[in-house]
Amino acid sequence: MAIHMPPIGLPKSQRAIKVSVDGVATTSEGDLPQVGDEEVLVRVVCVALNPVDSKSVEMSPTNGATVGCDFAGEVVQMGKAVSTVTLGARVCGCVFGNNPMRPDNGAFAEYVAVPARLVLVVPPTIPYQSAATLGVGLATVGLALYQEMRLKCTPSAPAKKGFPVLVSGAGTATGALATQILTLSGLQPIVTSSPGSFDRLRRLGAVATFDYQSPTCGSDIREYTANELGCALDCHADSGSMTICYNAIGSDGGRYVALNPFPLRVHRRRSVQPGWVFMFTQFDQTIPWKRPYYRDERPQDYRFATGWYEEMQELLEAGTLVPGPYIEQTGGLDAIVRGLEAMGRGEIRGRKWVYAIGKE
Repeated sequence: MAIHMPPIGLPKSQRAIKVSVDGVATTSEGDLPQVGDEEVLVRVVCVALNPVDSKSVEMSPTNGATVGCDFAGEVVQMGKAVSTVTLGARVCGCVFGNNPMRPDNGAFAEYVAVPARLVLVVPPTIPYQSAATLGVGLATVGLALYQEMRLKCTPSAPAKKGFPVLVSGAGTATGALATQILTLSGLQPIVTSSPGSFDRLRRLGAVATFDYQSPTCGSDIREYTANELGCALDCHADSGSMTICYNAIGSDGGRYVALNPFPLRVHRRRSVQPGWVFMFTQFDQTIPWKRPYYRDERPQDYRFATGWYEEMQELLEAGTLVPGPYIEQTGGLDAIVRGLEAMGRGEIRGRKWVYAIGKE
């Protein structure tokens, strides 16, 4: 049997957040992930928490799998087919954490392996902490707006005549990124959030802001858009946010895209076509989690993602993409376990929690 040995200069093992046999995240020692021909190994400097991190441990735990998606760090090893990045590059991105088919790989670790074409090279003007907040959000926005909603205009080819697109939950990290991408694509983002986020979202390009707590939120949006809204992105996908979206979409119907499985009981309009996206499909792997999260391989999502990352790279280098706010937590890897518990309790809102894992 072949024995995996790390390259000279790399440690033989690493500390990581793993899923235990009873479905609890704990810090433990394990192997470094093996690097494929088209992958890079990244020494992790910072990571960020996402709702999927805590949800996956709770809903579909895999004993021994490494948790975590969002990361930023330094490339320390490259597969033999890699030509798009260089050793020592500052990069960020996301990875399929809690992966039953690859338990040695996840972001909440000292090292992570990721496809080279699915990382972003971080400009020197962006700190690792900010870069760590981008991966899941940008991947999700791309799949939601262009694979599922099937918008034709992009930041590199903006619409000549814009039209409104609703972003429900725009105060979230992903919602704020979606607001920016829609603006750069020549469209008119109409957003819902709490009033405390209104000013920030207007600066990011929102043309109108609505309080999601208002009982007339959906109908107010329909009136504002003259009954012509045909596209809605739901960053929460609960019954309240879905109802707002369905009330806002015009009488001709349209597309509703959620970032989580949506409550089917709210789908009461045949003229509205609903769908939801799962960011892990960009890796062209089966997602063997419990339903409704199970997904077959989607090679079309990987093909899309490689081009999408190239486009996002241009925006980062131009300085036109603004990373969201974050709170840097102390305690490194060991503190992430407490962060996952806080995420599960719904205590993290508005700003991503970021943790330093390694030295810059």
